[in-house]
Amino acid sequence: MKTIAIGLAAILLPMTALAAEPDPGRYQLERSGDHFVRLDKHTGAMALCEEKDGSLVCRMAADERAAYDDELDRLSDRVTALENKSIVNKALPTDAEIDRSISIMERMMKSFMGMVKQFQEEEKSAPLPQKT
Repeated sequence: MKTIAIGLAAILLPMTALAAEPDPGRYQLERSGDHFVRLDKHTGAMALCEEKDGSLVCRMAADERAAYDDELDRLSDRVTALENKSIVNKALPTDAEIDRSISIMERMMKSFMGMVKQFQEEEKSAPLPQKT
């Protein structure tokens, strides 16, 4: 069993490393003056990048930032609308609805208690045989 687990780990470990690595041909960098433009070939998204402290720092392009902000505003409005809708749906029940619910519960409990009494009467009339 131990050898199977070790063999399985030896096979799956390299696969997880390959899955974690980004696609090397996904991004394309082009120099533009003292900045870089990074193009994501899969999505078409562009980012402006500059070198700071030996690493490349990227930020979204202005038009993509506007689209991002628009989407964020749209989702925020949707959340607000859903929250307002749920507040309306949480209105308290009317007295008639409460009375109807209590009536249903009373009928259910009376029926249940009737079944319990019936079982108790059957048990008294036909006691269980002694198994000793």
